[in-house]
Amino acid sequence: MIPSLFLAHGSPMIAIQNNEYTKALKEIGENIKPKAIVIFSAHFEEYTTTIGYTDSVYETIYDFGGFPKELYEITYPAKGSKEIAEMVSERLKANNIPTNFNTSRGLDHGSWTLLKHMYPDASIPVVQVSVNPTLPAKEQYEIGKALRGLGEEDILVIGSGALVHNLRILKWNQTTPDEWAVEFDEWVIEKVQNQDLDALFNWDNEAPHARLAVPREEHFVPLFIAMGSGQLEPKWIYRGYELGNLSYLSFAF
Repeated sequence: MIPSLFLAHGSPMIAIQNNEYTKALKEIGENIKPKAIVIFSAHFEEYTTTIGYTDSVYETIYDFGGFPKELYEITYPAKGSKEIAEMVSERLKANNIPTNFNTSRGLDHGSWTLLKHMYPDASIPVVQVSVNPTLPAKEQYEIGKALRGLGEEDILVIGSGALVHNLRILKWNQTTPDEWAVEFDEWVIEKVQNQDLDALFNWDNEAPHARLAVPREEHFVPLFIAMGSGQLEPKWIYRGYELGNLSYLSFAF
């Protein structure tokens, strides 16, 4: 069975970096060989769950600014899959979750910066799905739960975001993590591994430094979607920090 993953995409620079995290992504790709990928990206927001697909090659979206030219020259020419997109839609609708399709949107950096390291030949069909950060955590979990079982069909579900993601307070020259960011991640790890859904669904009231770590939920909610879709015992698969408090904590479910 293929696990579901929550992966941090952090800075777009990971696409051209060679560090411990990108090595971990490569190792994940070497160990998990799906027939298709369904990825929920923090950078694709819609009020109604929207499933992006194409049967041709996706455009690579550079949804960021001010980075080196090299980053804008990268392409990730993955194809989509109407078949997988329709399967995802059917499962969501069967659980009373409305869906839309988008056949013109490319892959944003919440997807391709990760997949470039995991599956560099871009040979696996990808379906990118939107998030709605305004929904409560329990409803995010239910979106993922509606897709539970895809791993048994060799379809990899990924929630792409970042647990601690507050761009206004990054520390550009700091190489050690802020204590408060570590404390927030420790709380999440404990609750995830103990499968304490009540606490996790009430994270904004119970987690230490919750609103410092998560000023807006779009990068946080992919965690609940990945967790809901998984069927294996949860475990963290990578932990690291950049710029003082940008978390790369990632999980398998």
